[in-house]
Amino acid sequence: MAAANVNGQTKEGKRNCGIDGPTNPMVTPLLTDLYQFTMAYAYWKAGKHDERAVFDLYFRKNPFGGEYTVFAGLEECIKLIANFRIAEDEIAFIRASLPPSCEDGFYDYLREVDCSNVEIHSISEGHVVFPKVPLMRVEGPIAVVQLLETPLLNLINYASLVATNAARHRFVAGKSKLLLEFGLRRAQGPDGGIGASKYSYMGGFDATSNVAAGKLFGIPLRGTHSHAFVSSFMSPDEITDKLLQSFDGSNSCEDFVSLVQTWLRKLKRSHVLGGIFGETNQSELAAFTSYALAFPSNFLALVDTYDVMRSGIPNFCAVALALKDLGYKAVGIRLDSGDLAYLSCEARKFFQAIEKEFGVPDFGKTSITASNDLNEETLDALNKQGHEVDGFGIGTHLVTCYAQPALGVVFKLVEINNQPRIKLSEDVSKVSIPCKKRCYRLYGKEGYPLVDIMVGENEPPPKVGERILCRHPFNESKRAFVVPQHVEELLKCFWPGRSGKAREELPPIKLIRERCIKQLDQMRTDHMRRLNPTPYKVSVSAKLYDFIHFLWLNEAPVGELQ
Repeated sequence: MAAANVNGQTKEGKRNCGIDGPTNPMVTPLLTDLYQFTMAYAYWKAGKHDERAVFDLYFRKNPFGGEYTVFAGLEECIKLIANFRIAEDEIAFIRASLPPSCEDGFYDYLREVDCSNVEIHSISEGHVVFPKVPLMRVEGPIAVVQLLETPLLNLINYASLVATNAARHRFVAGKSKLLLEFGLRRAQGPDGGIGASKYSYMGGFDATSNVAAGKLFGIPLRGTHSHAFVSSFMSPDEITDKLLQSFDGSNSCEDFVSLVQTWLRKLKRSHVLGGIFGETNQSELAAFTSYALAFPSNFLALVDTYDVMRSGIPNFCAVALALKDLGYKAVGIRLDSGDLAYLSCEARKFFQAIEKEFGVPDFGKTSITASNDLNEETLDALNKQGHEVDGFGIGTHLVTCYAQPALGVVFKLVEINNQPRIKLSEDVSKVSIPCKKRCYRLYGKEGYPLVDIMVGENEPPPKVGERILCRHPFNESKRAFVVPQHVEELLKCFWPGRSGKAREELPPIKLIRERCIKQLDQMRTDHMRRLNPTPYKVSVSAKLYDFIHFLWLNEAPVGELQ
């Protein structure tokens, strides 16, 4: 396990800047692929282990058929790096896993490995990002940096995928709707559940049902009751403690059950509502009444256990009106099955009729929440049909990323000992962009981002008001001049190593969420739409373009025809 922190230091005395270890205790130096350790030994054996290497971490294609991605997982990466030390029991396991021919000196080397000589430059967490642009640049001794590859990819791939999925659901639902993450029971294990809650919130969801995530990250919690709670009751006679004090404490109702039944009779006699329902399910009424007695200020009822319009809605309204008599305001209802568009509209009419007939202010605005295996497509369909849902509880399709299970982030060597390196492929999309780079986002007159551009580290940065040629990395004919009105440098130093650079602070999740929402608001809507979104432009400078193709020709073997 990673060494515990004591006054900002690991037990071995190495500085970690007071950064806590990873949230998941399984994230240790052993959370990596075996070949990282075999390569580390081969580097050490060849005397190359301390050679200075630069790797880019990036992805090649946006997920879910879209044209944007939300970057997430950076904080957990920095927590790993800050506390990266290989413990003695871990070294013993590595020794047992490698061939016996490996020399003892290698294990002595592993005992001294940390990230004090590693530099991390990264895009800020919560930013909208695009293919080919480095999300993170990792620089340091090649053996150490290779040991970081797998855990960094693991921590960023799923986090960014879920945050993007959440942002896409938010875009379809609209800003005004409450979005609740309900996916813990369907997530891929405990870590998938915790990560999904964290990164869904970061991507724009409002709350989670996951209590552990609420404790760990301060995410707002939401939840009421299940169908089991409703069906566990048989009749109102089961309720023995019927006393409910008024909201202001000035009086109390000795028999809240009778007050609820009085309101139900009033609703039945209503000339507007009486024809909608007859006898409601009394076990459901008992469950709602009991729940209201337990949570009079937070009463939200699941109304589809038996029949939504003939039982669930009238029973809810009877309880809500009884609560109103005592100064409480019911929260609303949840629909978990059936035609959500139709039922939400009918429920809204029912609430509005009560407000009008009984003079209950704002009862017509009672909140309606919907769940039931929702995803982007069903949200879009509900919008087209017309609905009255105020909030959505989304689980399986959100947390499992059902539409696309992986993002495909990669980690490629771009420079070693100040010598640029390139990875070639017959598939042009897999050709890496060599050398240590700086990355900028160029904004136009209307405040929208126009293009991301990569330049060599020693090239002058783009300047506001100065025309710059932006070239597609591999397509010669795709190029454009841009005169930026604002220039944003994307890569910032989050772990300076021994460079002496200032370190960017890791903001709390609430600020990352706000940044994400602001970033998404800045994007042109044609980049964001579900169907046929416009690709966002990613480019290189003219000088970097020329260098890429020079190196490509230099490294590619020349064929011979006979």
